[in-house]
Order: sequence, then C-alpha cells, then structure tokens
Amino acid sequence: MRTLKPLFVLIFLTVLSSGYCQKVFTEKDIQVIPKPKQLVILPGSFEFSKNTVFVANTDFQKEISNALASKFETAAGWRPVLGVKAPQSNFVQFKTDPNLGKEAYKLEVTNNSVTITAKANAGFIYALETIRQLLPVAIESNYVVSSAKWQIPNVTINDEPRFKWRGLMLDLSRHFFDKNYILATIDRLAMHKMNVLHLHLVDDQGWRIEIKKYPKLTEVGAWRVDQENVSWNARLTTNPDEKGTYGGFLTQEELKEIVKYAASKNIEIIPEIEMPAHVSSAIASYPELACFDQRIGVPSGGVWPITDIYCAGKETTFEFLQNVLDEVMTIFPSKYIHIGGDEATKTNWAKCPHCQKRIKDEGLKNVEELQSYFVKRIEKYINSKGKKVIGWDEILEGGLAPEATVMSWRGTKGGIEAADQGHDVIMTPETPCYFNFYQGPQNEEPLAFDAYNPLSEVYKFDPVVSTMSPQEASHVLGGQANLWAEHLALPKDSEYMIFPRLAALSETLWSTKESRNWNDFSTRLFSQFKRYDYLGINYAKSAYLVTASSTADLANKQIKVELKNEFPNPDIRYVLGDKNIDHHAVKYTGPIEFKETTILKASLFQDDKPVGKTFTDTIIFHKAFSQKVKYLTPYNQNYKGDANTMVNTIRGSKNFHDGQWLAWLVNDMELVIDFEKPESVEQVIVGTLESQGAGVNFPVEVKVLVSNDGIKYKQVGKITRPYAVNAVPELKDFKINFQKQNTRFVKVIAGNLKKSPKGESSWIFVDEILVN
Repeated sequence: MRTLKPLFVLIFLTVLSSGYCQKVFTEKDIQVIPKPKQLVILPGSFEFSKNTVFVANTDFQKEISNALASKFETAAGWRPVLGVKAPQSNFVQFKTDPNLGKEAYKLEVTNNSVTITAKANAGFIYALETIRQLLPVAIESNYVVSSAKWQIPNVTINDEPRFKWRGLMLDLSRHFFDKNYILATIDRLAMHKMNVLHLHLVDDQGWRIEIKKYPKLTEVGAWRVDQENVSWNARLTTNPDEKGTYGGFLTQEELKEIVKYAASKNIEIIPEIEMPAHVSSAIASYPELACFDQRIGVPSGGVWPITDIYCAGKETTFEFLQNVLDEVMTIFPSKYIHIGGDEATKTNWAKCPHCQKRIKDEGLKNVEELQSYFVKRIEKYINSKGKKVIGWDEILEGGLAPEATVMSWRGTKGGIEAADQGHDVIMTPETPCYFNFYQGPQNEEPLAFDAYNPLSEVYKFDPVVSTMSPQEASHVLGGQANLWAEHLALPKDSEYMIFPRLAALSETLWSTKESRNWNDFSTRLFSQFKRYDYLGINYAKSAYLVTASSTADLANKQIKVELKNEFPNPDIRYVLGDKNIDHHAVKYTGPIEFKETTILKASLFQDDKPVGKTFTDTIIFHKAFSQKVKYLTPYNQNYKGDANTMVNTIRGSKNFHDGQWLAWLVNDMELVIDFEKPESVEQVIVGTLESQGAGVNFPVEVKVLVSNDGIKYKQVGKITRPYAVNAVPELKDFKINFQKQNTRFVKVIAGNLKKSPKGESSWIFVDEILVN
C-alpha cells in the first residue's frame, strides 16, 4: 500500500490542478420555475465547455441550440460547438418521440451527455429553458463570469403542462408599447413556459393596429391629446378639433415580425379587436360608425359609462368590421380572434332608430339580445374564415354564440356558467389575475389600480373551480394574467407589474396542483430574482416588504402594532427610535405595544442581513388621542372607521379603503374635539389624502377655532390651498400653528372643493386630527 501512496497523491494533485471539481447537487439546488412534473436527481453532473457539441439535425434545433450557445459565449467567454453527429461524450442531443404530448419533454442528464426527447418543437424549447434554469444564474449575465462552474445535475425529468392556455395580456391602447418591448416580453414568457400573448390592440384611448383600408384609424385614432400630467380619471373630455400628439401604432409588417418571432418561442399571439364598446378611437376616426354620427375626440383618460359604441343597426358597421377583421386575420394566424364584448352601455341603442329597426326586423326583445345578435353575427363571419371567437364574459348576456370561448374576468361565475353550457373557458378573474392591481402597500408602490393582488394570492390561483364537475372542468383551457395600462406609461412600469407575479402564475398553470407549495416556491423565487437582475428586468420587490396593522386600545391609551410579510415564517426584525436596522435588531415574535411617541423600523432578514426596503413608521401620541369628537357635519357612511378614527394615532394609507379614513362628499368637514378640561395647545395637524382620479381632493382651506364653553368660538389659525392638478395619490398633513391657547374645545373645519374641474362632486378624506 505504501508504494501506491505517491501515485495516489500525484493523481489527486493532477485532478486538483486541472480545476475540475464535481459539485454534489441536492434538491435545494433545483430552482426551476415552473416546477417540473417529475424530477429525479442522480449522482454526478454534466459540465458544459467549449468542446460540448449540440447535435442539431433540423433548422429549428440549430436555432434553439444557437440561442443557448450565445448565452455561453457572453457569460462564459466560449461557445459550444454545433454538429450533426454525436461524439462519444460531452454532447447534447435531440430525439423525437411521437407518443409524448405536444408541449411535453423528457430531459436525461448524465456525466457524459444531455438527451432531450420531445414530440414537437415546443418540448425542445421548454427542455432548453429548464437546462437554462439548472445552470448557474450567471448564464444570464451580459459579461464574462469567470468564477462560474457551468455544471448541471444529473437528472431525469419528465415534464408537461397542466393547462394548454398559459397567457398574458398586454394593453397597448391605454399606453402604447412598441415592437421591441413586445419582443422582449415574448422572450420572458418563453422563459416561464407561457404560450399565449394576448394583445389588446383597440380601446377608447387608442387604435394600435394599421388597417390599410381605413387609414384614419391610425392617422386619428392612434393619437390623443396629451394630458399625462393629470390623473387618469380626472382628465378632461377631448375636443375633436384638437390634434392628438400622444400615442403610436404598430404597422402590419411589425406585427407580422412579432407573430413570427413568437411562433419560434411556441407563443401564439391573440389579437383583440374590441366591439361593440371600447371603440371611441374608431368613432373619433369615422363618426358614422356611431348611432348618431357624433364627432368625438380620442379620450385622453378614463371613460365611464361607455356610451359611444358601434351602431348595431347600420349595415355599414358590419361592413367596416368585416373589412378590419379580414386584414387582422391576414396578420395573425392564430386559432382565435378576441372581440372584447365587455362594458357596453347600450343607452344609445335604446334611442337609435337604426338599432330599433334591427331589433324589430330580427325579432329581438331588447338591447341585450341586440348585443347577442351583434356577437353571433361577428362570430359567424370569423368562423367562416376558419377561426374561433373569444370574448369577455359579457358575451354571455342575451345568449352566447355557439362556438364562442369565454374569457371570465368578473370572477369565475361567467366561466362556470359558460362551461356548464359546453363552451370552452379561459379563467382570468380580476382577483388574482389582474396585474394592474397593487402588489404591495400603496404607500410603497407606484400608482396602480385601487385593488390588491399580491404574489402569494396569485400563487393560490387555480383555473378549475372546486365546484366544477369533471365535464365542466374539461372545458377550462387554462388561465392568463391581464395587465391594463392606464397607469403604465413606460416599459419599466409594465415590467414592474408583471414580475415576479408572472413566475407565480406560470407555476399555477404549468405544474400539477399536488406539487405546488408556497413555501417551496418562495425558496426557488430568490434564484429567479437573481436571473431578473442579470437580465435587467425591473421586477417588483414588494414581497420583501414588511407591512403593519395597528389597533388602538383607547381605554389603556396604547397602540399595538403587528408586523407581517408575504413569505412563510419570515425573519422580521425591528428597532425603535433612531437606531439602524442591522444585526442588532430585535427579532419580531408578536405584537409590539406603544404608549408614547416612537419611531418603529422593521425589515425582512435573509442570511442575517436586511433585504428589501425598510419599513418606517412614527407612532405619534398627541393631546387629542382618545378624546371625544363631535361631528358637526356627518361623515359619509360608505367610508368610515369609527367615531374615534380622527384621534386614534393610527394613520391612513393611500388605500382609502383601509378603515382609517373618514370622508365627506361635497360637504365641508366640521368637528369639535372635547378635552373635558382646558389644555394648552399651539398646533393642529389635519391628515388628508388626495387621489384626483377617484374624485378625492385636498381641502381648499383649513380653519382652527377654540372655545372654553363650546358655544362661543374664536378663530386662531387658517390656511388656504388653491386646487392644483395632481396626477398621483398623495398624503399631506396641513399644519396650522398659532399662539399658545388654554382651551377645552378645538373646532376644525376643512373646506371642500365641492366640484372638480371635470364637473364631478368632490370628496375630502381625513385620517387624523393631531393636536399639540
């Protein structure tokens, strides 16, 4: 044995000097999203190198091999080889198995080779996407990472999607997004094994597709008057004679390029051409499409109710739509054409002689059946071209067209009803599939629609409702996320709303229901975040945020604050006062009690380091805390905490539904705080909210009066603030300082704007009256 020892040392040193060190992989190293259907980890690993051969025998195999090879060239500094014959080892090969599903694949990794088996190109694409996620996250780098080991574990993976429809909708109308952003989105969809991109090309605020027969649709309809400095729903009605300068559109050639590129990633582009409502941009271009030939401008912001809709009584309307659809169908080879069908206010139809004649001639009962006639007629035309119709769940109203597929957005009820009738269904309920909703606390997030769909809720989504029968469930094609773009002007804004919620959705639509686990997904998500970083995706870190919920114990004059985070068993730590959040921070174990003014800071910790944005709140105990309040003008019953909301120290957020706000519609706020004995006071602070899109405006003036008998009051302070345009929600404290007074009663009056510039009734929202 002694004689062999030098030889062993020599071999060991040779191996060590060669730099080869085979990593031992465990289940924790498998960070693939969405989670594969079946995965077995085996001993050993395969290492990619400049000598690795991709054995590609078709043009498509060469194309997808080159895509991964290019990533190695950028991140590793070398490029694998393409070949047509497998060497003895160190190769990746493609095999075809006609018995597999269309999107299924099998991945077998050994020390010497990688074998990908699939029925069709889709399976090959997804296998390479899995390999990409098995590799170090540095594969996404746009510079050489010399420290990376380009190994993947020896595994056997059998994988296929649970649902055939795994989609995302981009709204190009409310804000226009160009070809380059759409192409980038296609890459990111493929990365998450999504296979549908639904393009919302037509809406009131912009027509985004070139139609050669009707050039005004893009000369006029694609452009609106720029009111981007005004909140979406506070924007003024556009004068049809004022030229629009804000917008854009996609040419037919650009759209064909997008369709071709998407097909190479197994992504089907579904065009949506809205009708009969959400078409102000078309009517602004061709007024004769409306019931009364009314001239309108392309709206610059929100429209409600939507009364400017296509006339269902004129034959010329259907001639126009058929001509438009003819051009659309030459661009998009998709199986489906989405025709919208939602939110049509049919008051004009009820008055229109053309529509009333149509109702009479067709033996219809009402305008609801007229909409059904409209949808069925368009469906029949689309069917005659070998295509199928998709519509929002309103197309159920008045009777559903026989071959139509329903996209259920108003919850799941429409989808259940359609499936019961034997129609195919795509589930996309607002909760949790509307990605234009907030995903974190509104105070910490960019402007979004006033509702909440956090990452964890998206992960709970299942397109098949538990009450469905097996027959009904068989009609559920899958699900998709919808990203409406009222508040999204730039690609970075859109990315923020999509990621990482798309990762959660991809797993709900691909992986088996039994394999899904929020704790497990949360762990894998951190690796995905690193990939997003390398790829330059502006993803939301909202899931890192710590949130607080407070309760006031007025009897004991104290506040309890509970801290939470989306991730399971979060390591939340906090400090009080001006201390920094660091390794000395206290681990949060339960509600924190406060009896005096204190600064609270908290953060989620990972590996003993704070991650994400630090939560900071100042709990202020002031002289009016827990005192009696008399409301001289009653607050509105639709927005109310309780009678003590004004003096409980708990501040409201930008979410005016959080229970910490009182509100007054048109009326001024007028209240009196009773200290029950004289107190020395010299400052009053009125906490307010402005959200002009929701009709909520700052007060135009605030007055403070004092009294010792509650009858005779003396004004001690007043501030005024003229109305100013404000595009985003804002919290503001109005501070009124005055000479020190000894008083029992403090009266506060906040003046209401009454009417907004748009002519709508105005709200005042107040969360706290602080007296010092």
